[in-house]
Amino acid sequence: MVSAAAIVITLLGAKLLAQLYLEHLNAKEVRKHSGQIPAAFQSTMDLATYTKAVGYTLAKNNFGRKQLIFDAVVLGVVLLSGFLPAFYDWFIAKFGTGILSEAAYLFAIGALISIPSLPWDWIEQFRLEDRFGFNTTNQKTWWMDRIKGSVLSLLLGYPLLLLILKLVDWMGSLWWLWAWAAVLSFQLLMVVLAPIIIMPLFNKFTPLPEGPLRDRLLRLGERTGFHSKTIQVMDGSKRSRHSNAFFTGFGKFRKIVLFDTLINQLAEIELEAVLAHEIGHYKKKHIPKMLVGSALGLLIAFFVIAQLANQPWFYRAFGFEPGSIVPALLLFSFLSGVVTFWFTPLSNLLSRRFEYEADAYAAKTMNDRDSLIGALRKLNEKNLSNLTPHPLYSGFYYSHPTLLERERALQS
Repeated sequence: MVSAAAIVITLLGAKLLAQLYLEHLNAKEVRKHSGQIPAAFQSTMDLATYTKAVGYTLAKNNFGRKQLIFDAVVLGVVLLSGFLPAFYDWFIAKFGTGILSEAAYLFAIGALISIPSLPWDWIEQFRLEDRFGFNTTNQKTWWMDRIKGSVLSLLLGYPLLLLILKLVDWMGSLWWLWAWAAVLSFQLLMVVLAPIIIMPLFNKFTPLPEGPLRDRLLRLGERTGFHSKTIQVMDGSKRSRHSNAFFTGFGKFRKIVLFDTLINQLAEIELEAVLAHEIGHYKKKHIPKMLVGSALGLLIAFFVIAQLANQPWFYRAFGFEPGSIVPALLLFSFLSGVVTFWFTPLSNLLSRRFEYEADAYAAKTMNDRDSLIGALRKLNEKNLSNLTPHPLYSGFYYSHPTLLERERALQS
């Protein structure tokens, strides 16, 4: 019989080798085009900026390879060392049986496993991003973000874990269906509450000042039937010079959010085009479609967990004794990524299709494709985006089409 160690090593190794190969392909492709600006952008980007973008991509590539190896080793050690069942036995002996302690165990493991990644996150922010001029945050803000995130995880995640474990007791063999409904309801509730309660804990949101830009964007909303409660500016520059725009919430809680960095980088007509793109996602019902896909994936996940929970060999393979649902929940959370990784090109394919549709909607709404193209070019330039990723790499990692692909679609 094949051992659990062999299965885990095979799954982790296959994923790691694939990821390292994709990084190698991407770096090779970027270097191949590093000597000269791609012909499509020679009239819109200077060589110094393009060279800096190439350097940024290769630096992230090198950093990413090291982190991938580190993460795979840490996960392998966690799964195969016997730490998880030993810590479980100690935790239950120390704090007693019951859902309160079992939920606390899951939360404690999540907290412990996040610690090894902290140095990598710090280096990425204060070394890599700082080296290329993107970092604008300070040590206090960075650490406070993580403290706030941990507190929120405890306040929101712990009660949800308690509910899931209680549903196992209440609902018998169909617990997974009720747990899915509970988690899905929680996620939908967070869509409404996050912009009202959670996001303001991390960023400052202020109404877009009255003036030509606000009038232009409000007219766009009226013209497209996208009635937003407010247009707000987020102080994204507090942490980074990267930029973005998005809308959050549903119904009367819906609001448009612009990064302050985005306002500083784009002309008014280009900002209007970016917002038209975001409205395109709304008008084409991309958000509900993505929510349905996410709900289906969540349902499959809970079904698989329920099946694994009925397999004594699965528990014993990792040193646990059958009985509690907790080991199945924990092991699934660690192992699911080595399987779902191989399906990411499919989800990215759908996401890129939505981006094309939103681009087309924006161009039609604006009666002008050049303003969106101009905005995309500026954003790619300011963010030092990789203009020449390897197709296989972008298939696995890019939820958006490349700049060249978007321009070709808009011009066709």
